[in-house]
Amino acid sequence: MPKRLARSDASEVPPPELDISELGRLIRDKRARDELSIRQAAAQARVSFSTLSRVEAGAQPDLATFTSLSAWLGVDPAQFFPPITRRTQTPLDEAIGHLITDPALSPEAAEQIASMVRTMYQALAQQSPKLPVAPLAVHLRAASVMRPGVPERLASLLRDMQEALEDSGHI
Repeated sequence: MPKRLARSDASEVPPPELDISELGRLIRDKRARDELSIRQAAAQARVSFSTLSRVEAGAQPDLATFTSLSAWLGVDPAQFFPPITRRTQTPLDEAIGHLITDPALSPEAAEQIASMVRTMYQALAQQSPKLPVAPLAVHLRAASVMRPGVPERLASLLRDMQEALEDSGHI
């Protein structure tokens, strides 16, 4: 039996757990409010009688049943999952992400360009606000082989970075 590889990124978020007790409670409440038997409710929700009975008692439904029950209850399925904290992506991260995923660039070429962009950003971000800064011009030799739209998005992100630096008083 092959060994399972451990995840190398400890910051990965495990899949969220479904709040089964809340789903069962909502089913019971709707059945009581609408004065429905389990069979009548199952027919309306388009699930089997036994499946509805199990879910109401606390069993975890499959995806199709979960979707049908959420629709029947008139609730957003997302409410049964805990919120996931999303990391905000900086313009620098976004620019580098475009480079790394560009199929026209080898991983080495993408990393070289990313390294250059990081270096330029750090140099400009650390400059004293009192020093005048000449406009920065960048020529990407790989622009001609990038996917359509990537050079424009990269240029837009670099402009956003420069504006952010100017607004913060760094340049």
